[in-house]
Amino acid sequence: MKRDAVNDSSPGPREVLQQMVREQYTTTTQGTSLERPENQYVYKIGIYGWRKRCLYLFVLLLLIILVVNFALTIWILKVMWFSPTGMGHLRVTKDGLRLEGESEFLFPLYAKEIHSRLDSSLLLQSTQNVTVNARNSEGEVTGRLKVGPKMVEVHSQQFQINSKDGRPLFTVDEKEVVVGTDKLRVTGPEGALFEHSVETPLVRADPFQDLRLESPTRSLSMDAPRGVHIKANSGKIEALSQMDIKLHSSDGMLVLDAATVCLPKLVQGTRGHSGSSQRLYEICVCPDGKLYLSVAGVGSTCQENSSVCQKST
Repeated sequence: MKRDAVNDSSPGPREVLQQMVREQYTTTTQGTSLERPENQYVYKIGIYGWRKRCLYLFVLLLLIILVVNFALTIWILKVMWFSPTGMGHLRVTKDGLRLEGESEFLFPLYAKEIHSRLDSSLLLQSTQNVTVNARNSEGEVTGRLKVGPKMVEVHSQQFQINSKDGRPLFTVDEKEVVVGTDKLRVTGPEGALFEHSVETPLVRADPFQDLRLESPTRSLSMDAPRGVHIKANSGKIEALSQMDIKLHSSDGMLVLDAATVCLPKLVQGTRGHSGSSQRLYEICVCPDGKLYLSVAGVGSTCQENSSVCQKST
């Protein structure tokens, strides 16, 4: 009976299971070691080895580039004189842009209006030429002003210079040139050269200077619907020609109004029948229009058969 009692006191299945679980999850204390299974796998998380070194090197390179860019930005801001109101000599105002001092443009400049300060002039300077173009809505050049080292050229349908009050002073187009001033003065020593006709109400020289109308190789003609008036207040009037000088009046007569009319180089004719003690002459006209002098008498001393007229024929 006792042996059976001892066998009945052995642990049951439930107690055996609790003991196995307790042994498995028993924590280790200091000085003790916990044996782990030999076939357990270990996974490492992160970047190690040469990849880690390359990452650090790349981060360092980005940091260097950032510092260099920041230094260059500060240097550019300092060199270009950036400020809240503009850049360098360039100022931004409510009326537009304002440049102070000398400025250089490497490419074309497009602006609606360019003017200088009130106390200074506007200077446009170039080593080659200065060209100002005006374009229409389609982009075609309608007017051009070109200032070169040897010539100033204007390409336009009409060129006009106005006075301060807006009155046209000088106008040029394809048909005519108009001078709107009260006086056109030519100061050159050789005067003015006109290849074609000139229409003007008055031609006058400067005071104490001679007025010369000259045609070196061709004829000189002066026409006026109501007459040509030649006047010299002091001095004399000379008309010189290699060929003939013609004074023609289509409707009227030719009047020489003077105290003395002198023709020193006229050929003198023969004395008339009636003698005279005074040195008076009359002008005779041959049938061909040639003039000659004849000593005046009581009557006319002109003879159609005079030797002068016969020589001329």
